Parts: sequence; structure tokens; C-alpha cells
Amino acid sequence: MLAVGSLLAMVALTGHAQNAQQGQADTQNPPAAADPQNPVFRTGINFVRVDVIVTDKSGKEVSDLKQTDFEVLEDGKPQTVEAFKLVKLDGGAIPTADGPPRPIRNDSDEETEAAKDDVRLFAVFLDDYHVREGASLATRAPISRFVDTQLGPSDMIGVMHPLDPIDSIRMTRNHSIVSRAIQQFRGRKGNYTPQNDFEQRYAQASAEQVEQIRNQVSLSAIKSLIIHMGGLKEGRKALILVSEGYSNILPASLRDPIASLPGFGNPNRGNASAGQNNPAESTYAFFAGQDLEFFMQGVYEVASQYNVAIYPVDPRGLPVFEFDIDQAVGPDTDRQFLASTQNTLRALAVETDGRAILNRNDLDVGMKQIVRDSSAYYLLGYSSTQAKSDGKFHSISVRLKRPGLQVRSRKGYWALTPEAAEVSAVAARKPAIPTAVQAALTTLSASVQPKSARLVRTWIGTSRGQNGKTKVTLVWEPTPKSAGERSAAATDQPARMMVMAVGPDGSPFFRGRVPDAVVASAAPPGPGSAAGAAPVAARGPSRVSFEVNPGKVQLRLSIEGPASQVLDTEVREITVPDLTSADVMLGTPELLRARTLRDFQQLKADPAAVPVPGREFSRTDRVLVRVASYAPANATATVTARLLNRTGQAMNDLTVTPASAAGVTEIDLPLSALAPGEYVLEITASSPGSGDARELVGFRVTA
Repeated sequence: MLAVGSLLAMVALTGHAQNAQQGQADTQNPPAAADPQNPVFRTGINFVRVDVIVTDKSGKEVSDLKQTDFEVLEDGKPQTVEAFKLVKLDGGAIPTADGPPRPIRNDSDEETEAAKDDVRLFAVFLDDYHVREGASLATRAPISRFVDTQLGPSDMIGVMHPLDPIDSIRMTRNHSIVSRAIQQFRGRKGNYTPQNDFEQRYAQASAEQVEQIRNQVSLSAIKSLIIHMGGLKEGRKALILVSEGYSNILPASLRDPIASLPGFGNPNRGNASAGQNNPAESTYAFFAGQDLEFFMQGVYEVASQYNVAIYPVDPRGLPVFEFDIDQAVGPDTDRQFLASTQNTLRALAVETDGRAILNRNDLDVGMKQIVRDSSAYYLLGYSSTQAKSDGKFHSISVRLKRPGLQVRSRKGYWALTPEAAEVSAVAARKPAIPTAVQAALTTLSASVQPKSARLVRTWIGTSRGQNGKTKVTLVWEPTPKSAGERSAAATDQPARMMVMAVGPDGSPFFRGRVPDAVVASAAPPGPGSAAGAAPVAARGPSRVSFEVNPGKVQLRLSIEGPASQVLDTEVREITVPDLTSADVMLGTPELLRARTLRDFQQLKADPAAVPVPGREFSRTDRVLVRVASYAPANATATVTARLLNRTGQAMNDLTVTPASAAGVTEIDLPLSALAPGEYVLEITASSPGSGDARELVGFRVTA
């Protein structure tokens, strides 16, 4: 058999190693003044939050309790409840004045939205290692139906499998994506055929060793998911575990020396009575169970630490047997294994304040309880008199003075160690990423690009126009195909763009076609091309400019092919700034790309060079930035620029060429020394007595 160290080494290869995140609070801030109707739950090393679910004998929620109805004991000693709130959530089913819930586009959105008190956070762990294929097929519908019908617009949910790396998991409000992932769920319990490089590493191991490895992979992955959820939100969170339970041993008749070769070298194969009435088997099962309990205990601890309730769902419904009839396992042994595996699921629920959804042919009823538990509960807070920084487990007991009610709450928490407390306090003192920096980086996300981005890339900039108007410039170019992506036929390639700009009252500011882009068909320009516009180089950007009144403007875009056929349409609402203010102001920065030094010199010599609409560059590119600055009469604006990393920290100042007679400043943005990643260009214009203006431009550098 493989040594335990070897098993752990294999598990480490899955990428589920745990971070040393501990503690239930970040800082030691004093309590904030609280509105009695909406108490503020402060944080602190010794401040503990406990969510409590209270129901009557019929299972109906009880929502009329007061703070004085509760008693909280920690390690058997009474604690003073300082904060109290009844939490009632509907998942955004009732619209609010804030508008529809914000979509989750990136890690920043995930963190910001999940942390909100009115957001419910769920996760589904599809444990394909511990679900048979038939059961997985049967459970697809009820689990996906739960996502489709029970979750509200503001609810966030993620889905994970045992071998998924945790950095690939994102909690989302796009419930249809999660539902589709669940519809692809396929169990592999008892199927030992290697399907990836990791499994190939132990392809020659015994069936029992493979089961032990799978247990550790699944349980460590669950821990990673719990930690991820705990890092997003302090309040109650629900993890739905789809699994048939865990066992560290197999019946003697199934202990094949090579898991991928069923029956080969196993003298007990087909012998249903093998191992029965053998005292050595009982001893062996006891110690194997102790090993499994060790790993299960690790899940209990992190779930308690991060306030995650686990809801195990047995996809078999009302099972009668643990093993298939063709596996030749005796009835007594089968009953013992069935009880044992289901007990592991019950323990995960009991120890984490969840509910085990077992022995149910109708899973829908049981899963509705998951949402009810997350929708109505009491949140209590107290400053612990027990929880020093000792790194030990402290039990919590919640009692009610009103009789006849059922109370559920987490069993306790693990206190910080002195080292973890210091790390937590230092981490809390780190400044948050500035909102403006986050906004600049958000523009790089593919999920925020307009629907027309599959065909064209666009950029819209503004500068000062005549007679109090603002000049709007639109640049577009065909979206380049990614490696391996099939190119569209020449007749389906974007050739020109019809642009109409109208004001809030529907009055038109501009109507015309952006100059043609040369395509393979060499189609002649369509009627109505902008005056004086000439075709640009193949696949190059095209530009059109027009003046509008400041304020709301609607852009109606129509992408046309070489034969003037419409390929796509889009309507955008933009807010055009008033650049005639008495304060110093900046126009929209333009980024121009050069491939060679000669290209760069030609760009600098051409004041009418067309900027690129994209914000992704190679390290071999040279980028020239142009930006117009505006200062009050008889004043000048000084422009400076610096490079920021993705957290908003300054990296270095950039070379700035003073403004030309037209008020345009040039900035040299070299990329060769930058590692691949996301960055922010910060441009600041200042003028004595006229304030400052700042523009942030996010961009991405590739290898």
C-alpha cells in the first residue's frame, strides 16, 4: 500500500493546498455607534458573530424574538450579547431603489457584492469521485432546478468539482451558467480509469488506495472552497455537497490490487462472504475510520471558522444498497457500508449547522430548506471573555428563554493564534484598492465589452469643441481572431460602420458612415461615407468625429459588411462631459501603438494619427499617449503621468512632452520592462487656483 506521506503528496498536486487563513475578524477597532433599528456589527479579534436559526415545533421560522430572549455561552460561560439583528433576505426578488443587482464581472465585483449583508452566498460541490454515474444523471434535474427556481437575482453561487483549482472558481449571478454546469455532472464512483495526468500518477495503485486518495482530494477541495467563501463574506453561507458519502476501506471482495484492472489478482473477487466474522477486519475498519475522521475533522474546523453550513445531498434518494448487485458484497457488509457512508454526510451537516438531505426520493423539498435557512436568522454579536489568541476551539451554546422552540447555531469557532492575529491585523491595515483604479481595470474584462465586440473593437473619446460643444471621436477596427479561431468569410467581415448620434429629445447630432476598412472583397465604399474620409490600411482603425451638446447622447451603431449588409446593430448611451468648465480639465487619453522605432517616430510626427481602440499590448510594442488639457483663460495646465500596478501603487513616473500649441501633451509609455499583467496609466493635470483633473487608463501587457 502507498504510505500516508505519498498519498498527501499526491493530493498536493491537485492545487488544493490550504492557505493559512485563520481568525474571525481583522482588526481591533472599537465598536461603532449603532442604530437600534439597524445595528452595526463591528469587527475585532475577540468579537464573535453567531447566526441562529429558530423554528417552532412544525419547522416554521420564528421572527418575533428580542435580544433579551437569547442567552449565549462560550465554553460554558455566559457572554453579553452586544449586537442583535433579525436577518431576512429574499435574494433580490423584490426590486429596490438601487436598481437591478450588479453583474459579477471580475474578482473585485465578486468580493464587493458577496460582502453585502443583503446578499446570500451559495456553492455547489459536485463530488464526482463519490457519486455513481447513474445517480449523477438522476440528480442533475433537481439540483439545476434548485438554482433556476429557488435563487433570486441578487443571490451569488459557484460550482466546483474535486480537481478544479480554487482560483478558477467565481461566485456569480449568472445562474444559467451554473445550471448548465450542473447539467454536465457525471459521477465516477467505482470507475478507476485514469482521465487526466494526476490520476495517471497512481494508475497502478490498488482500488482501496485510490479511494483513500479520492477522499483526501475531495475533502481538501471542500476545505479550499469553504475558505474561499469565508474570504468573501462574514455572515452565513451555504455549501451544497452532492455526494454518496465517504469510506476509507472497501469490502474484501473489491480490494483489487490494481484499481484499473477489476478482479485481476484479487482471490476474493466474487466472494460475497469474504472478510465476514473476521476480527482482523473489524480492527482494520476501526483504524481506517480514524484516519478518515482526521480529514473530516479538518473540514469541520474550517467550516466553523468561516461560518459555512454544509448541506450534504445524497443523489441516490432512498438507497437500499451501497454496492451494485454485480459487485458481490454480502448483505450485512453492504448495510454496514451504507450506514457508515451516510453517517459521514450526517456528521458534515451536524458539525457545521447544515442539514443532511438523505433518504429522500424528492430532493426538491429538502433543498428548499437550504434557501429558508439562509433567508431568515438572528445575528448575534458579543465580545468574547474566553477567546484569547490561543488557537484553540471555543464552543458556543445558544439558549432561548421562550420554551418550545428549536435552536440551531454553529457549535463554536477556532480562535486565532498570536501569529495569525498579528498577520490578520497587518492585513487589515493594508489600504483597499482605490475605486477609480478598480473601475479602470474593469474596462479590460471581456464580460463588460459591448455585444458588438465579437465583430469590432471601438473606442470613444471626447475633447473640447466649438461654441461650448464637445467633440466626440469614435474609432473602430475589426476584432482580430484569436489563435485557432476560424476566420469569417470575406462577405461577413466588417467593412464600415453607420453611426447616428441623437440627443435626449431625439434630435440628431450626426449621421454618417465611418470610412471603409479595406477587405478581401475590395468592395466599393457605400453611399453616405463621411466627407473627406479616405480608406485606411487593411484591418486598421477608422475614425469619425462630430460635435454634440454636453449631456446624455445616444449612439446608434450599425456594423455593415462589404456589400452594405448589416452584420450587427447596437445602441449605446453615453454621457458627454462639458469641457468648458472654469476648472482644469482633461480630454480622453488616446493610445497609439508602434511596432518599431520607425513607426514610433512616424506617429510622433503625425498629429492626426488614429489611436487604437484596444487596450492590450505586447511587451515589444511602443505606446504613445496623447491627451488634451484645458485650463481657464490666461492659465496653463501642467500634466504629469505615472504608472500604477493593479492595486493602485505607483511604480514609476513617465516622460511627458509639454503641451503643443493645440494643448495636446504626449506621454511615452514603454512596455518592454513590464511583466505580463494589468496596469493603470494615471494622468494628472493641475493649474494653480483651478484644481486638478485626473484620468486613469487600464491596459494589459502580454508576453
